[in-house]
Amino acid sequence: MFGAQALKFVAQFGAVIVLVRLLPPAAFGLIAMTAAPYAVLDPLRDFGLSAATIQKPHLTHAEISTLFWFNVGTGAFLAAALFLAAPWVAAFYGEPDLIAVTRWISLGFLLNGLASQHAALLRRQMRFTSVAALETGAELISFAVAIGLALAGAGFWALVVQRLVGPMLITPGVWVLCRWRPSRPAFAPGAGSLLRFGVSIAGTALMALCARSLDQVMIGRFWGAHALGFYDRATKLLVSPLTNILVPLYSVATPTLSRLTDDDARYRRVFGEILEKLAMVTMPAAAVLVVAADWTTDVLFGPQWIGAAPLIGWFALIAVYQPVVETCSILLVTQMRPRELLCWSAVDAALRIAAIACSLPYGAVAVAAVLALSGLVARAPIAFWIATRRGPVRLSQIFEALLPSAVAACTAAAAIWLARRYLLPPGIAPGLGLFAAAAVGAAATLVVFWLLPKSREAIIAFGAAGRLIFGGAGIS
Repeated sequence: MFGAQALKFVAQFGAVIVLVRLLPPAAFGLIAMTAAPYAVLDPLRDFGLSAATIQKPHLTHAEISTLFWFNVGTGAFLAAALFLAAPWVAAFYGEPDLIAVTRWISLGFLLNGLASQHAALLRRQMRFTSVAALETGAELISFAVAIGLALAGAGFWALVVQRLVGPMLITPGVWVLCRWRPSRPAFAPGAGSLLRFGVSIAGTALMALCARSLDQVMIGRFWGAHALGFYDRATKLLVSPLTNILVPLYSVATPTLSRLTDDDARYRRVFGEILEKLAMVTMPAAAVLVVAADWTTDVLFGPQWIGAAPLIGWFALIAVYQPVVETCSILLVTQMRPRELLCWSAVDAALRIAAIACSLPYGAVAVAAVLALSGLVARAPIAFWIATRRGPVRLSQIFEALLPSAVAACTAAAAIWLARRYLLPPGIAPGLGLFAAAAVGAAATLVVFWLLPKSREAIIAFGAAGRLIFGGAGIS
């Protein structure tokens, strides 16, 4: 799964770099305007029922069939609702082109509704190779089509088609891979508890996405498509890599930890290893981007996008802590604590909305800055406390797992800042500067990890896992 996500990450990075050079910022801003209402409605399409299918130890054919028809019905309803709401979306932003764009993108709800349960069953069966191959292939094809259309002069329609190609390939693909077929629509006796669990999961995701989409909606409404284009690309630059890490993490960790809920010691150990290794990969890398945002922007997007550099710096700070915060939801889902998951999402959404409301009058950079700082000092600690107040994992274990990575991230950022100030020439080319920053950051990170016993053991475990995957010496 991680190997497939690495391939997707390279493809996404390449596609982003190519597309930003072929299309203007306003094109990305226009698509971002439709992405917000789509993202808000998306949790209702699945209704949290994929998580219910993966998590419940024993499922009947009738229960899965009930969930399937529920997903299909909600997907069709949401597609119709977004199709009819297209004129209001266009009027809200003052962009007539959004009517056609929104209506085409609404088809994604119907396609995803048909695929949700089959994809969940594949993950429940831990057929990760099949899922990874299908999703990666669909992603690569959608990128290729978008780039081809952009080169042909299709403008923002290249991005619209990109959004639709993936679901159009994945939906028939999961039906071919998963041989399960639904029976006629009926309500199974045991489906009620699954629906209640799904409602809690969907409510959590809905609140989170509403809060996370509000910044783009408001920036597009008050600051226009050009400003939103910068903001959206800066977001995507950091979100895409994190997604490529978190998707396989969720896919593997959720069914695995769900099977360990009766063994507190094993559950605690497995989650601690997941959290520790995730932090070691993400935190130092994001810290490098915080202090090298200007070079990163120039190298990847070109000098015409340099206005996005402050945004990338602030979003990189969010990327330092957000991936490890997201693991809290794995604890709550696998321990069947949907009410606490809903509570956490409500608190997090309220804090995000307050941060956006306070900073919006000062522009997009202010919004990104306040979101980053409020997450670091308030939203992340609250998430850790809620997730560990019950269950086998304690708050002290969270901090113990994160400490080496936090020290490494701070050391790497400080080393790069000192190198920029005292060692590297002021007029260094952005490409050379970014290479030097990456080298300095990597060296500082490795030194810290090797000096600290806990992270040194984790590095050794990384090597053992690699030998196991590629057929070398196993681990016991």
